[in-house]
Formats: sequence, structure tokens, C-alpha cells
Amino acid sequence: MVASKDKVLAVAKVGFADIAGGKSMPENAMFWIASQSKPMTATALMMLVDEGKVNVADPVEKYLPEFKGQMVIAEKDQEHVLLKKPVHPITVKNVLSHTSGLPFASPLERPTLDLLPLADRVHSYAALPLEFEPDSKYQYSNEGINVAGRIIEVVSGMPYEEFMQKRIFDPLGMKDTTFWPNEEQVSRLAKTYKPNAAKDGLEETKITQLLHSLTDRTKRCPMPAGGLFSTTQDTARFCQMILNGGTLEGRRYLSGEAVKQMTSRQTPPDLKDSYGFGWSAGEGSAGHGGAYATNMSVDFKRGLVFVYSVQHAGFPGAGGKAQDAFRKAAIALFGAQ
Repeated sequence: MVASKDKVLAVAKVGFADIAGGKSMPENAMFWIASQSKPMTATALMMLVDEGKVNVADPVEKYLPEFKGQMVIAEKDQEHVLLKKPVHPITVKNVLSHTSGLPFASPLERPTLDLLPLADRVHSYAALPLEFEPDSKYQYSNEGINVAGRIIEVVSGMPYEEFMQKRIFDPLGMKDTTFWPNEEQVSRLAKTYKPNAAKDGLEETKITQLLHSLTDRTKRCPMPAGGLFSTTQDTARFCQMILNGGTLEGRRYLSGEAVKQMTSRQTPPDLKDSYGFGWSAGEGSAGHGGAYATNMSVDFKRGLVFVYSVQHAGFPGAGGKAQDAFRKAAIALFGAQ
């Protein structure tokens, strides 16, 4: 899907939602958007920044006291670990930009990532030492964005998933964006594929990081860093709001300043990785992908939104080049508008 600030410019659907069943990809197909959840969580937190309830320069321990006294690994070998105090406690900015020293996930989150309540999950992060000094490295971390989600809960006084629903999904009309797809939504969920053993075709797989059944609200917990399911249409509406500097159809969700800060580089200049707050930040653009090859991006220079929805754990042949080809074709068609 390609969209401008106020309208959808083009939609193309190809291939199958279910190859064996011969079911062509419907326009309203559901996808696990995985880490595209990160920009949505960051947007929710920046709403609290706009309201003066959170400061990104604050240490995380101001909002989550369990992080007080967290240490960092100074040396490590097979038998010993030497800990020391970090140069400074991890900040809200650190957890949003993957520069905190928190690892990708806690040992308690294996093999699936959605079993523990958010508060318990975050407590397990605070109980373990940082892997490096805050600000010294970039290390992609689900833990960090989950911490941001927990801050949203504590500061707002409502469950993280309720805040997301009331402040983002419902007002934006994102009716198919959820941590728990219902039976009807599951029927629209594109099946997941990976390369076969010969690497010349596809075979069906499943979302290994999540517990099945996906509809189970009693066992599955919301995951700020990667738990959302959505449609191309919903994702595009969210991106249009960002492209418009925090507004859509006359309603303001975020300040222009918050959008600019979130979608521009926040990682230290001496690091090669350019990441904002929950967004990968480029020159005049921001975006994010998901574990199964979904992607969304906002091109501020051209005034365009690109959403690429597929459910693949890897591609055979040249399939991995499709997203780039889509974007180049879209820019050729609409980039001069």
C-alpha cells in the first residue's frame, strides 16, 4: 500500500494467504506485524511526554523503582562475572533507542515471548545486570521497549494494552490491530511460510515466538515490543498520522515536536546505528520492520507512506528483493507529487 498524508494512492495484492488451500491474499488480510509494535508503543509513551508526565532524560528507576542499583557486567568468563556500577542508570531515552545495555530478552521469556504479565517480565529485566554501559553501544532489545510499555502502565494508571486501545487504536479507527486476534480475524490471518529444505520453494511454518492459540487472553500477555497483529490499512493510518506530524483527519495525537524527536536519530553520533525512539531513523524518513518481513515506512521528504505486508520467515531465491522493488516502483509513480 502507498498513501499520502490524506489518502490511499495505491494498493496491490498478490500471491496467497494460504498456498495449499488456494486462497488468494485478501485486501484485509491480518498479519503478525511483530516489531512494528515498537513505534506504536513509543508513540504511546511520547503522548505522556507531551502531557509532561514523562521526561525521556529521566532514569527509568524514577518510574520503575525495581531498576534502582542495577549493575553492569565489567568482565565475564566461563566461571566468573565481575559487576560494577554503570556510569549512569539507564534512562527512558536509552530503552527507547536500544542503547540501554539490556539484552534482547530475559531467560524467563524463552521459548515464547508472551507468557508473562508485563510487570513480571520487567521485574526479571531489572534483576539481571546490563550487558554494557548505557550509551556505549546499540543492541536491539525487546526488553527496552517492554520497559517503555511498563512505564506507560505505571504513569497512566491503566494497563498498557488499554492505553493503546483508548489512545491510539480506537481513535485512529485501527479496528483490526490487536494483541489477541478473535476467531474472525484469525480466519483472515495470512499463513506463515519459510524456505523449504531445497531453498527453491516455500513450506508452511508458524509464529514460533508466540503461544498458540492466539485468541487466548488467559494465557497470552500483551508484548509492547512485538505482539501486535494488524492489517495493511490499519498500519497505513497509523503512519499517515506520523507523516502529518501527529494529526489525522483533524485530531491531534502527538505534538509535532514529539514526532520529530521520535523519528529522528537519537543514538550517539559515534555509533553507526541510526535509531530514534521506537523507529529506525533515516535521512528524512523513519520506519520499522517485523520478524516475518512486514514493513512500514514514512517518507517525510516525499510525503509518502509505504506498507509492505507479507508473512515470511525468510525467502527462497530472490524473494527478499520484493520489498525494495515495491518501494522503488512506488517512488517512481508517486514520488514527484
